[in-house]
Amino acid sequence: MALANERLDHLKTVKLDRRLRKLFPDEPPKGIPTVPVRLAILSSSTVDHLLPSLRVGALRHGIWLGTQLGDYGQYAQELQDPAAAIHQYRPTCVLFAFDARHMLRGIDVTAGADEAEAWLEATVADLARHWQLGRQQFDCKVIQQTILPVFPTLFGNNEQRLPGSAAALLSRLNQRLRASADAHGIELLAIDEQATQDGLQTWYDPALWHRGKQEVHPNATPVYGDMLGRLLAAYQGRSRKCLVLDLDNTLWGGVIGDDGLTGILIGNGNSVGEAFIEFQSYARALSRRGIILAVCSKNDEKNALEPFEKHPEMVLKRNDIACFVANWSDKASNIREIAQRLNIGLDSLVFVDDNPFEREIVRRELPMVAVPEIPEDPALYSRVVAAAGYFEGVHLTAEDRERTAQYQATLQRNSLAATVTDLPSYLRSLEMRMVWTRFDTIGLQRIVQLVNKTNQFNLTTRRTTTEEVEHIIADPRSLSLQMRLIDRFGDNGIISIIAGSLAGGGGIGADLGGPQAGPGDIVLHTWLMSCRVLGRGVEQAALDLVIAEGKRLQARRLIGVYKPTPKNDMTRRLYAELGFAALEPEGDIERWVLQLDGAEPKPTSIQIIEG
Repeated sequence: MALANERLDHLKTVKLDRRLRKLFPDEPPKGIPTVPVRLAILSSSTVDHLLPSLRVGALRHGIWLGTQLGDYGQYAQELQDPAAAIHQYRPTCVLFAFDARHMLRGIDVTAGADEAEAWLEATVADLARHWQLGRQQFDCKVIQQTILPVFPTLFGNNEQRLPGSAAALLSRLNQRLRASADAHGIELLAIDEQATQDGLQTWYDPALWHRGKQEVHPNATPVYGDMLGRLLAAYQGRSRKCLVLDLDNTLWGGVIGDDGLTGILIGNGNSVGEAFIEFQSYARALSRRGIILAVCSKNDEKNALEPFEKHPEMVLKRNDIACFVANWSDKASNIREIAQRLNIGLDSLVFVDDNPFEREIVRRELPMVAVPEIPEDPALYSRVVAAAGYFEGVHLTAEDRERTAQYQATLQRNSLAATVTDLPSYLRSLEMRMVWTRFDTIGLQRIVQLVNKTNQFNLTTRRTTTEEVEHIIADPRSLSLQMRLIDRFGDNGIISIIAGSLAGGGGIGADLGGPQAGPGDIVLHTWLMSCRVLGRGVEQAALDLVIAEGKRLQARRLIGVYKPTPKNDMTRRLYAELGFAALEPEGDIERWVLQLDGAEPKPTSIQIIEG
């Protein structure tokens, strides 16, 4: 994984991939803390040269990737033929990678506006049918590669006025792809946008196309693989969550402690000052979409806060920063403190500092923290952070937009808790309300997001898909709960997801109950909580809801499942502490049972409200 994170060109990527495949030909190496992915690539051109970069790019983001390549141009037949190799492979993810010439078959430059529009609608509809077929056949995630804009213009600057031109059609097709992908819940691999940034000549060589039908240039394959790796990591909740920022010469020019408020360089009218404004604007935009911002600075705290509170040109304000640490301790220790205060893993952090000495210290002491190599020119800061793909997302929810406020409120609660000695009185003073509903379409994407990214308080770390959650919603015999916690400091958002299925009923995850589960038993295949609300009696309140739902479904027992992972040891004793009795373990899976007959709610400081 360390080698995969080096700056590798195509040839070095191929060498690393060969070595990996020789060392681990059949099974992934031990210790990779993610679910392996089996990727099937269905293409219309030559893509064999992409495979090493796909595997190494996934490993860079902590994913062990297996690949299966369909026959050249036979994707439609393979999807529908049960004897095809892809059906034996049973992919967990399918990538559709189509070349521009294949996509533009069946139309010519003389097409009028109506004909071009009809072609676009038919082409996008045909792609959607293949997406749906892939999902139905394999119950897997589907990714669609956008189309490279390889054709020269025929009409010049106003190419859109020639409806049948290949360049104009591809531009419109990529627009339609984006809308259709959103409508169908499909993720895109946006190589058209990347080629626009890098230059088309970096991604495409007509000579290679005509010689070997290679559309993606070998030199671009490491970037292609990294883009897919980011997406797969985001599916598994491995995107970074927090941007940790230095201050002096990172958010402004100069040293606040020496230059003072009027001496630091930030603001309009100066090219360097405007570059710092742009980077601050980028950081604030990240926070608006759900990335936590923190400050780690070697400074007196009073001096460090002054620009946020008093400088008129500052884009970032104090309330944009969820955790502010400014002192004279070493930055590795302070970054540990930030992670502890926010209750997130160090592997969730990205640290940006203009000082190469500080970057190297953090890399050495905290190798799990991402530390991009920042250039000297602040005008390039935003581009470097964005290009690394640390914050890749798949779904954006309303709660993502409120994350900074939620973490600030958590720090307030923790600060108050540190001053009290009577815990029950403190919990009552929070005036907590747990608002619950069963799974619904309104919370669908947030449910999928939480299940796929929660690792610590997650009893099985079983991942899910949009289709699975839709199935649970539609199944009246499924147990499903989503819980939101509100207190006097604010709304914590959705803090727990619990789902279960009746044993023997063919429901989602019921097989995890093992041989001990029988008729009338509900198997709790998914139970996760936000770590920031632990220690408040939420676990017991959640169990009270599960008991009530189990009785409503006329179940006789609850079967709790615990499957240990490198990160979820904190949940090992949950079922025992909640009064479940241990069943005989099977391999590394523990199962626990609670009789519903006679089980009653226990008093907590939390008011439970059905939403």
